[in-house]
Amino acid sequence: MTIGTPARTTGPFAEPEVRVDGRLKVTGEARFLADRVPADTLWMASVRSPYPHARVLHVATDAARVMPGVRAVLTGADLPDVRFGRRLQDWPILAFDRVRFVGDRVAAVAADTPAQAAAAAAAIAIDYEELPPILSIDAATAPGAARIHPDARAYRYLGGDRPPVPHPNVQGHTLTVKGTADIEAVLARADRVFEHRFTTGRQHQGHLEPHGASVWFGPDGVVHVLTTNKAPFSLRAQLATSFGLPPDRIEVDSGYIGGDFGGKGLSLDEGVCLALARATGRPVSSVMTYADELQAANPRHGAVITLRSGVDASGRLVAHAADYRFDGGAYAAGKPMPALTPPGPLTSLSAYEIPDVTIEVTVVYTNTVPAGHMRCPGEVQAAFAGESHIDLMASELGLDPIAFRRLNIAGAGTTDAAGRAIKDPRAAELLDLVARDRAARPPVEAAGAISGTWRRGRGVSLTARHMEGGRMAVRMRAHADGTIEVVTGIPDQGGGAHTMMARVAAAILGLPVERVRVTRRTTATATADLGVGASRVTYIGSQATAAAAAALAERLMELAEGVARTPVASLGAAGFAGPEGTIAAGYDEIVASLGDRSIEVEGTYDSETHRDEPQDFNFAAYDIEVEVDERTGVVRVVDAFLAADVGTIINPVSHRGQVDGGFAFGIGAALLEELGFDEGRVTTVHLGDYKLPTTLDVPVLRTAYLETEGPGAFGAKMAGELSVSGVAPAIANAVADAVGARVTNLPLSPERILDALTAAPRPAAGG
Repeated sequence: MTIGTPARTTGPFAEPEVRVDGRLKVTGEARFLADRVPADTLWMASVRSPYPHARVLHVATDAARVMPGVRAVLTGADLPDVRFGRRLQDWPILAFDRVRFVGDRVAAVAADTPAQAAAAAAAIAIDYEELPPILSIDAATAPGAARIHPDARAYRYLGGDRPPVPHPNVQGHTLTVKGTADIEAVLARADRVFEHRFTTGRQHQGHLEPHGASVWFGPDGVVHVLTTNKAPFSLRAQLATSFGLPPDRIEVDSGYIGGDFGGKGLSLDEGVCLALARATGRPVSSVMTYADELQAANPRHGAVITLRSGVDASGRLVAHAADYRFDGGAYAAGKPMPALTPPGPLTSLSAYEIPDVTIEVTVVYTNTVPAGHMRCPGEVQAAFAGESHIDLMASELGLDPIAFRRLNIAGAGTTDAAGRAIKDPRAAELLDLVARDRAARPPVEAAGAISGTWRRGRGVSLTARHMEGGRMAVRMRAHADGTIEVVTGIPDQGGGAHTMMARVAAAILGLPVERVRVTRRTTATATADLGVGASRVTYIGSQATAAAAAALAERLMELAEGVARTPVASLGAAGFAGPEGTIAAGYDEIVASLGDRSIEVEGTYDSETHRDEPQDFNFAAYDIEVEVDERTGVVRVVDAFLAADVGTIINPVSHRGQVDGGFAFGIGAALLEELGFDEGRVTTVHLGDYKLPTTLDVPVLRTAYLETEGPGAFGAKMAGELSVSGVAPAIANAVADAVGARVTNLPLSPERILDALTAAPRPAAGG
């Protein structure tokens, strides 16, 4: 629950929204993938590798082929060199020469029922020759390390040529330089240089609906794909490339998606289902189990991060060098960019003014579960390291953490690490709000003596995130019954995009939102777009919708002038008004003249046309209070305050949900969530072992919002990833304040806190 007053909710968006999909979801009428499988579907089951690295010597399928209900069995030999991926297509549909992680798919069965498919899969015998696994970043990049992908040069790279990599076991590499290229020389001139190392573990996205798919060939040869993928046009392009099909012979239908958090950008079963559907002539469906999700999907990358920063005599930052090394797992297929940027690691100290910055990002192959995108990809790791680094420097300099941040915050004319000019940086006002809120609360030492071994502390963090963009097109129609139809290819994954489009269209047209309905189309008839991701949908989707609504308003006014034979200057809820403001004609009267026709327009928006302008960022600051038990290492978050700059809030209820949800997400990363591994095997294969935060772990989040002007329609900004990445560093800083123990590994487990306590002196009361 959030306590606070949202900014900019006056005017057309003052009233809380009614979700356009709300009734369908609460009544159970909304159809998710598992509700939509064809009646005559076959079911897919697969055989997965028990080894992190091995050659596949022989796959014996004879016993499985004759089992009841079995319609097809496929192995890698049936799909030689067929790979998939969002950008780098390096993941075989079925492993055909070697397996590269525990869970790699080796064979697949299509049968009449899920039970028959599972039984047949269990009857497939596979001979392996075990190979030495490479299980860490250091081992993968060591001199003479064996190549995990000996044939990497042959892999397809969608959208151009694959950028060069410095080592065969590197998925992607970038070097970003701002200012002086010789960062070592700048650091050498600094009065003091600080270096700190951080590590983070793997996280699963925790979406309640697992990945799934249904695929079949229509009578005309068109491949129909029902999917949980949130980027249908991207999936269509991937499947077309993998199977050598024309894109217009594939129709992708992404309907209601039961949770995403970054994980639904990658499809895992669609390629196997397509191959089995082609072999059987029947629809083939699959819904992953949570054991499969946790051991073989696309979790957040683990990371090893080394940060070095130099300051002058006054404590001002003069240089920053960041080395990010991410564990990408066995395949790079889960990422739209193999190097995981932008924006992720480029958020390293982006809230601060630093003249010389070098950021090196290396994503490495290992024989572990392939990593992909998760809410704030790369940014959660970067913010934890960066804001812990800031606090550590402040401590060593003897400065108050807020004062040190205030000394170095981004101001007017500042550029981020990529050299992008920051439009309207609001860090100073956010720190003012944090300081004001902190001053209004009892000091930590006066907040009540914590009995026994419990101690209390507070920590602050400051983040800045560049708003990603892209291109989107929206079609809009006016019908004779008075309704306005918005047609989009954007699927619904719970973020409220369709409601946002309806409210923007109604506001531009001056009509009640009840007049607007949003229709989602498949790739066969919708306009192409990037899908959901990077917190860009409100930004570019609202602009495309506004452009379509403005164009439709012009067409409607032209129609009104023709029907009413009088000049029309505007359209509103009361009807069409003339130049003097008097109503010239009623809305229903005019649109009724359309009869069986409709007026259709298209609105587009492309953020690339604004690339050379100052860029929009979202700044956010946390102040979090914790209690830590020195005996057990257990942490309780007891108070949290978020100050953030937000633009116009179009969906007030959804905005609050996104902010609250992001905060809970951040607590999971900070304290609870980590995939466990034993020799490459995921050991947390159900949600009893993999701990997600519950209401008992999440305190009330108090908020204060600054009124800012965003790049979306009506000045909207993003919300989906606004409140996530600052949580973990604020909690880490609060733990250090409470007990003097600095934990540099995520999550901040009780064991890690106890380990840190053995190396840290007990602080004076109150930190």
